[in-house]
Order: sequence, then structure tokens, then C-alpha cells
Amino acid sequence: MSMPSSPRPRRLLLVVDAPSLLHRNHHARAHTRMIDRAGRPAWALHGMLRQILDSIDAFAPDAVLFGLDDRTASVRRDAYPDYKAGRPEKDPLLSEQLDRAGSMLDALGLATHTPPGLEADDVNASAAAWAGRNGWDCVVITSDRDAFALISDHTKVLRLINGGINGSPLLNPARLYAMYGVPADRYLEYAALRGDASDNLPGVSGIGEKTAAALLVQVGPMDGVWSDIDHNDGRQVTAILDAWAAETGVRRIAPRVVRALSAPGARERYEFNLRMMTCHTDLDLRLTPDIPGTPGLLPLDIDRVTRVVRFLGVDATTAVAQRVLSTNPASTVA
Repeated sequence: MSMPSSPRPRRLLLVVDAPSLLHRNHHARAHTRMIDRAGRPAWALHGMLRQILDSIDAFAPDAVLFGLDDRTASVRRDAYPDYKAGRPEKDPLLSEQLDRAGSMLDALGLATHTPPGLEADDVNASAAAWAGRNGWDCVVITSDRDAFALISDHTKVLRLINGGINGSPLLNPARLYAMYGVPADRYLEYAALRGDASDNLPGVSGIGEKTAAALLVQVGPMDGVWSDIDHNDGRQVTAILDAWAAETGVRRIAPRVVRALSAPGARERYEFNLRMMTCHTDLDLRLTPDIPGTPGLLPLDIDRVTRVVRFLGVDATTAVAQRVLSTNPASTVA
């Protein structure tokens, strides 16, 4: 992960997919059976907090926002009852920590948002859109690939993997293209073609990751592809892909692509996936960073930080939180 230079000409919003971090830390740290001073399970909360502190230390953001899932209702599940079906049932000890995460973050003075019927993914997307409208940069921290659709010149995604914050890739448009062979502004279409097994969303049959990337780069966007399939029997798609194959020497894929996209239900599958995967960008996140005391605006009150973090019962984490959360962001450094 490359660190941002300082000072920055633009302010930075750090957006954290809290459920994603909590899930990862639950599975990584459950063996510790760590409890807080009230005797409640705290290993996932503590692990998430340590990663948040590492992130703030690395990026020195001006504001931090946490997205949370609505755990009582789901618009996507209402539309598709099998959404995310097949995932293992949550450990009750993880669920208990998920329920407490928002109140802990609020108590610290950080900003949280739980959109009714929606997910942290929608908060991520709305935050990236907010940053774009307001001339800010944005970094989204998550272990979920869905956030890759948000990547732009001013929004990066830190995809959390086993190496922790410092060992995780910070993805910009160039790095995303190097990984998947698809430009950032086409990633959502790519994902809709490929599908997402973790959300129980099958892809378009016959269109794998490499084929989807080639189609979108050589022919895309998909509106034009579908129009050619529907009204021209895919002749333009075939011509472009054949010319690309002849020029590069790769195997000819045009007949298979046109056949797959022309199959009954192919377009319906793609459009359904696109609807399910498209995140809301218009949530009112109540971000007012120019008003002193706004939740999420750094630095935080050190006494408040001390009181909340000390309750987790780890003195070393309290000391790190005091230093990191009470430090002015990089954009204020002269």
C-alpha cells in the first residue's frame, strides 16, 4: 500500500465497511475469546478498531464514516429471497458484536450510517458520490469486491486481505485494470456478466471473467452490445471481436459470445444482476464537515476516546487511539 503525500490539496473522506471488517476480525480473532470490561465478547470490535486506527494513521483523513447494514430489513432480499442464500448462519457472538458496533463508533464521535433496508455497500457508494460532488478524495476500506465499481480518479478502494491494512492493496483505476483487465467505469457491467457467488447471483451462462473483460474493453458498453444482439444478430460484436482476435492472435471467441448472449434469459439475468448490484448513491449521510463538532470529523475529543476505548480493556489500544484520533489530518498541515 502506498501512502498519500502530505500536505494534500483536497480533503479526504475515509469510508469503512464496518460489517466487512467485523466479519473478518471475528473469524481471525475468535480464538482469543477477548471480552470487554462488562464481560461481553469484544474480539471482533477490538480487531476492527485496531484496523481503523491503522487506517487513520496511514491516510490521515479529515473525516471518517462507517457504513452499517440494516439487520432488520432488506430491499434486495425482498426482491430476491435467495439473495446471499447459502452463506453460513452467523455466529451469535458475531451478531452480538455487529449489534454493538454502531453505538461504540457513535460514542467515540465517529460518523455512522445505517440506511433503512439497505447495506454498508450503499453507504460506500453514496459517500464516494458525496466526495465527488464536494471536491474531496475518498478511500473505501472493505473486503468486498462490490466496492470496485466506485473506483475513480478520486476514489480508491483498500481491499482488506489477510495482510491487514499495511499488507492490503490500495486500488486505483490502473491497478484495477491490471487485476481484471476492465476499466473502473465498466466494472459494474463486468460483475453483472460474471455474477457473484457470495451473493448467490449466477452470471450469464457461457461468459466467464476473461470473456466479460474482453467484451467490455473491445466492444462495450453493454447497452450497445445488447442492441446489436437484439437488432443485428450480433454482427457488429462478431466483427469487432474477430478483428481483435486476428490482430492479437488470441483464440476466436465471437461465436461463443454471441451464442451466450443470445440464449433465452441471458439479458434478463444480466439486467437482474445489474439491478441487485447497483448501489444507492443518493443517501443523506448527514455529512457537514465544515461545522465544528460534526460526527466523524477529526480530530476527536481525547477524553471521549479514552473513556470508550479503555472499556475494551486493552491499554495498548487505548494509547494508540489517543494518539491517532486526536491528531490533526494531513490537509491541515502547513
